[in-house]
Amino acid sequence: MMAAADSPVRMGTQWAAAFWLLVAAVVVAEQQVPLVLWSSDRDLWAPAADTHEGHITSDLQLSTYLDPALELGPRNVLLFLQDKLSIEDFTAYGGVFGNKQDSAFSNLENALDLAPSSLVLPAVDWYAVSTLTTYLQEKLGASPLHVDLATLQELKLNASLPALLLIRLPYTASSGLMAPREVLTGNDEVIGQVLSTLKSEDVPYTAALTAIRPSRVARDVAMVAGGIGRQLLQKQPASSVTHPPVSYNDTIPRILFWAQNFSVAYNGQWKDLTSLTFGVQELNLTGSFWNDSIARLSLTYEQLFGTTVTFKFILANRFYPVSARQWFTMERLEIHGNGSVAYFNASQVTGPSIYSFHCEYVSSESKKGSLLVPRTQPSLWMLTLQDFQIQAFNVMGEQFSYASDCAGFFSPGIWMGLLTSLFMLFIFTYGLHMILSLKTMDRFDDHKGPTISLTQIV
Repeated sequence: MMAAADSPVRMGTQWAAAFWLLVAAVVVAEQQVPLVLWSSDRDLWAPAADTHEGHITSDLQLSTYLDPALELGPRNVLLFLQDKLSIEDFTAYGGVFGNKQDSAFSNLENALDLAPSSLVLPAVDWYAVSTLTTYLQEKLGASPLHVDLATLQELKLNASLPALLLIRLPYTASSGLMAPREVLTGNDEVIGQVLSTLKSEDVPYTAALTAIRPSRVARDVAMVAGGIGRQLLQKQPASSVTHPPVSYNDTIPRILFWAQNFSVAYNGQWKDLTSLTFGVQELNLTGSFWNDSIARLSLTYEQLFGTTVTFKFILANRFYPVSARQWFTMERLEIHGNGSVAYFNASQVTGPSIYSFHCEYVSSESKKGSLLVPRTQPSLWMLTLQDFQIQAFNVMGEQFSYASDCAGFFSPGIWMGLLTSLFMLFIFTYGLHMILSLKTMDRFDDHKGPTISLTQIV
């Protein structure tokens, strides 16, 4: 009877464990992209290194594959970077059974067949790919040069001098209007033209093809967690229309900034700048600046509170030996208007440089966290950014990297639960100690012998 009652509970526990393992698998699957390497030099990678079925290549493992190629191989490195790519794309659109004419990767397959050295990593950790450009730059001692076909034909590459050429494959920006096969075929043609140019100049090279994020995800985690049954008949919730982020570009996107709501107050009068900031083609970004260590995003608004007002987000990027990585910090926020400058300390806006920063509220109001602290109290200016996100370093394309969130791990609810549990544990321990301290009688009355007499001690 007990076994029969225990069986459904055990089955439910096993089902729940399998369900959360599925959710974890979906989360992990979103963070892997393929990486294809080939070179004009021989014996850069061992043949056995190409067997990675089911294995996720970490950043340390990837460096063990790249170091020999960068130290012993050609000094000219090409990095073909797509917006989206998954290993399933090669299966779905590649030539099978020798049917090369239907392949969307004919030039890539031909390059791998003819290359003396090649390596295919089906699943590389997202962190490793996000730092790939920085890693190549440090190893080669050369800054990445963003080139296209026209620029490449004008370059004169030298086999003895290191060069890192970053080629952002086109057509990806319009992939929503084109079939995936057409997108991949167009990118493959660009790869073929670039390789033909290098071959005509007889320049040795090492090439890599990867992507910023995967193109195929099994299922959104929220959908999995929301339930498995009745999904065929359920109506999918309509996705809310969101405005694009503000993007500062010189040759490529350098700084990204976004907020659900952007409001500012002067002398108690509030203004909503959301519609004047996001999705606006004529947004004035004069004064913005970017390099590897300092970034400044400048937003200027005409006739705001009767004058011209400029907001300057100033961020710094530094290397910290303790963590052995680069971290960015928003040094301050400046508001220039009415002939004066208001400074807000924003040092709590920080995170690893390969990530963006996100917070539900970045505000000077105390009830919303006070992440912006005015230098002079009281301040005539007040600022609130809801669902704030910013990235000023290691920006790839028009989308943010994974976000470092400002939310702390220990919320008030977690603290209340911990304190309550500790209090209950104290009561349980005290009660158990009292029970163990009880002593039984060691002498008993015997009806055949003399009675026990207790003497009273005065």
